[in-house]
Amino acid sequence: MSSELIDRRGLFHWGVRGLGATALVGLLHRDGVLGASPSIRTGSPLPHFTPRARRAVHISLVGGMSHIDSFDYKPGLERNHGKPLGSKENPDIFFGQVGLLRKADWKFERRGKSGIMVSEMWPHIAGIADDITVIRSMVSNSANHTPALFIENSGFEFNGFPHMGSWVAHGLGSLSDSLPTFVVLPDSRGDPNGGSSNWTSGFLPSLSQGVRFRSGKNPVSDLFPPESVSRDVDAATRSFLGRLDRRHAALRPEDLIFRSRLRSYELAARMQLSLPEVSDLSGEPESTRQLYGMDDGVTRDTGRSCLLARRLLEKGVRYVQIYSGGPIGGSPRTSWDAHENVKQNHSVEARRIDKPVAGLVKDLKRRGMLEDTLVLFTTEFGRTPFAQSASDKVGTGRDHNRYAFSVWMAGGGLKPGVAYGESDDIGWKVAENPVAWHDFHATVLHLFGIDHERLTFYHNGIDRRLTNVHGHVIQGIIS
Repeated sequence: MSSELIDRRGLFHWGVRGLGATALVGLLHRDGVLGASPSIRTGSPLPHFTPRARRAVHISLVGGMSHIDSFDYKPGLERNHGKPLGSKENPDIFFGQVGLLRKADWKFERRGKSGIMVSEMWPHIAGIADDITVIRSMVSNSANHTPALFIENSGFEFNGFPHMGSWVAHGLGSLSDSLPTFVVLPDSRGDPNGGSSNWTSGFLPSLSQGVRFRSGKNPVSDLFPPESVSRDVDAATRSFLGRLDRRHAALRPEDLIFRSRLRSYELAARMQLSLPEVSDLSGEPESTRQLYGMDDGVTRDTGRSCLLARRLLEKGVRYVQIYSGGPIGGSPRTSWDAHENVKQNHSVEARRIDKPVAGLVKDLKRRGMLEDTLVLFTTEFGRTPFAQSASDKVGTGRDHNRYAFSVWMAGGGLKPGVAYGESDDIGWKVAENPVAWHDFHATVLHLFGIDHERLTFYHNGIDRRLTNVHGHVIQGIIS
C-alpha cells in the first residue's frame, strides 16, 4: 500500500507514539527550510522594545486569598469590628450573607527597610518585603471562582481564550529546543476549578499550550512508550512516521495546523532526553533543599514545585505557573476559599507555600536571575471585610470580594519595596488607582518588551489580543 494512503492520525494514536523521528522536521521548521512560522499581526518584529524580563514564574492562589488578613492593613476595620457594614446596596458576593465587620485574624507589622505592611500569616514572605511590589487595588469582573480564574489567566470570563503564558510563548518563542515554553505545576491535591482550560492556548498554535507537569517519575503523560514495546519496534515506527511527516510537510507547506501539531510532537521527542535531567532534584545541595522547605512534610510539595520551576527557568522555559490550591469545595477545603473559617483555612494554606515561595525569590536573587525574571503572586479575588453570616454574631468566615484585593510581583523592571493603590478604610472597595486584570496583563507584557495593543492574532474575523480592547500599563510600579 502506498504510504500516501496511510492515515497519519491513526498512526499517531497507534500503540506507540511516533515522537522521535519528527525532531528532524522540527529543526527544518526552526531553520526556515519548510517555511516561516505562523505570523503574528504586530506590524513590527517582537519584542517591540527592550525587555526588562526574559521569563516569569506565576504563583496562583486558588479560591481567593483574604487581602485584609495578608497585605492590606486596615486599622479602620479594627475600630469597627462587630459593627454592621452600613450600606444598603446589594453587593455582588457569592452567598449574599452580609454579616458584621470582622478585623484581621493576624497582626500586621512594617517589614524591611521599605516598611511594607505584611501580616504574621507570611513570616517568610515578610522577610523579602524589600524585593516585592504589592498592588492593593486589584478589581475583577466576577465574584465566581471559575470565571474569575479565567479572567486572571486569560482576561476573559469564558474558557477557550489563550492564557497569558501562551501569549508570551507565542509572541517571543522558546529559549529552549528541548523543553516547552509554558509549563504548569498544579497542586498535588488536584487541578484548579476549570482544569486545563486555565492554561489553554485557545486559538493560538498548540505549541504555546501550557504543558502540565505531574509529580513523580514521569512528569508528562504519554511521553515515553510503554515498556511492552521494544526499542527496535519503537525506532522503526518513529522512522516510518518521520518519512511520512517530511513528505506531508513538503507537499503542504501552508498547512499551519499540521505544522503546529508536528512541532508539538518533535518537542515531545526531545523532551524524552531533557525532562529526566531537569526534573531530577537529587543533585541539589541540602542547603538549597532546605531553603525551599523540602525537608518539611508540610512545605515539601510546594517546595518541590518552586525548585523545579527555578530549574525549568534556568533551562529556557519562559513561563512557569504554580498553583496553590486544588478543586473548590470539599471538607476540609484544599484551597483558599475560606467561607467557614479564615484563620483555620489560611493558616493551613499559607504554611504550605510561605517558605517555598520566599525561598524561590531568594534563590533567584542570589543567582542573579531575579533582575530578568518576573515573579507573580496572584489570586482570583479577595475576601469581604464583613463575616459571611446571617446572624448578629461576628462569624469566622469571609465571602468573595471582587471589589478590592491584593497581589504582588517581584523582579525584572519593577520598583521593589513599594505598595501601589489603596482600598477604602475597611478594605471593601478600591479607593485609589484601581487595577483591572487587563492592566496587570498589559504591564506584564510591557516588562517582556511587548506592546499589548500590538500583540494580536487574527481569529474569526477579529484581531484578538490578551487585553481585548482594554488595559493600561501600570507605570507607577515600573522602575
